[in-house]
Amino acid sequence: MVLVAAGGAALWQWKFRAPAEQTPGAAGPGAVSGAGGPPTPGGPGARRFGGPRAVQPVSVERARRQDVRVTVNAIGSITAANTAIVRAQVSGVLQNLAFREGQQVKPGELLATIDPRAFQAGLNQAEGALARDQAQLANVRVDLARYRDLFAKDAIPRQQLDTQESLLRQLEGTVRVDQAAVESARLLLSYTRVSAPIEGRVGLKQADLGNVVQPSDPNGIVTITQTRPIALVFSVPAGNVPQIVAGLKRGRPLPVEAWDRTGTERLAQGRVATLDNAIDPATDTVKVKALFANKDDALFPNQAVSVRLQLDVLEAAITVPQAAILRGAQGFYVYVVNADKSVSTRIVKPGAMDGDRTAVQGKLLDGEQVVIDGVDRLREGALVEVIAADPRQRAGAEPPAGARRGRRGAYGDPGVQGAKGPGGGAGSAKDAGASAPGQASGDGAAGGERPRWMDRLPPELVEKLKGMTPEERREWFVKRRETMGKESQGK
Repeated sequence: MVLVAAGGAALWQWKFRAPAEQTPGAAGPGAVSGAGGPPTPGGPGARRFGGPRAVQPVSVERARRQDVRVTVNAIGSITAANTAIVRAQVSGVLQNLAFREGQQVKPGELLATIDPRAFQAGLNQAEGALARDQAQLANVRVDLARYRDLFAKDAIPRQQLDTQESLLRQLEGTVRVDQAAVESARLLLSYTRVSAPIEGRVGLKQADLGNVVQPSDPNGIVTITQTRPIALVFSVPAGNVPQIVAGLKRGRPLPVEAWDRTGTERLAQGRVATLDNAIDPATDTVKVKALFANKDDALFPNQAVSVRLQLDVLEAAITVPQAAILRGAQGFYVYVVNADKSVSTRIVKPGAMDGDRTAVQGKLLDGEQVVIDGVDRLREGALVEVIAADPRQRAGAEPPAGARRGRRGAYGDPGVQGAKGPGGGAGSAKDAGASAPGQASGDGAAGGERPRWMDRLPPELVEKLKGMTPEERREWFVKRRETMGKESQGK
């Protein structure tokens, strides 16, 4: 029985304790001890992406108070306030174009000239006929005065006096007809000078010099669109009508922003002018018309734009980035980083979104840090390590103090295996100057030391590597090792 007990103890000693004592690097720097307490975030016992108490790298932003605009997004079309197709009002040869394509013109400004000679001749003829009939009228009036004097002396019969008075009225009518003919001829002559009917922007010319233009030409000579101001027509859901009507009745301007189709560049800012008089039952929307000053001509008629209509402003609301809001069985929530580097969930109620931030309601304080990246492995109470949201600002983007063989440094050097030193020989694992066993790849960057592998490469190659991204540097070192391996095998 003693021998059996001793054999069982020896078997237990060999099977369970020996592997633990023979684990390489168990006591080395940066090793995670299985008997110790929970790891400290960022400390030597911290582990990433493993274990129930593993430290998870996350990016955070602070919740802050700010005014949030309550907006409605829509798609609209730019419409000119007025559009006029300038056509010739008389037929003739186009002699002159007095405008530049695309320029702004004012009402009455000369645009083109048609050959006026035929219309000038017609005016002269009408004026001649008027002068002739006016002379006859003057002579009849003198004769009528004589007839009246003779009739008073009973020297002529009444019939002769009546005939003379009728002739006077006839000539007066003739003179009025001649005057109308003169005015008509003068008007036709004025039509040979084509003027701008409205203020606006001139388009491309539709007729060239020397062409015979006519009033029946469908395209006319040129088209003018009034773009200052310019209108924007878009549709919003019928549920927003009460807010828009209330704002218009109070005289409060409702700002409207016009953005490009991608929604990245704001083109102009205006305000609501009016609403349509009926809701479209097919789409349950109502048309809204907004006006823009458009002094810089950023908007063009028939241009499709993205629209942001501001209905209200939430003052001093708690806001978080849109990426921080998650949805689960309990509803919407965010992860908040506590002072001990652990995270806790906070139930929130999302509200209006302004840009990339969203107003929320809940037990969230101004200035608290919320997780925006790295939430996949987070749980209530998980330990985290805060890293920069921008990959270029993280620790791995700077050169580490050393690069351990087989590990990837900040410059993407996986151990610098096979790199040549200044003497031309291949560097060994010892020459590579690797970091201590178990040390993270980016830990040496804080010391600001120069990696040893940079001293074994030509300066021009070092500068080339600095200009590469981490992925490109890692790929370069992999190819470098393969090339050096092939050269060693060939020797």
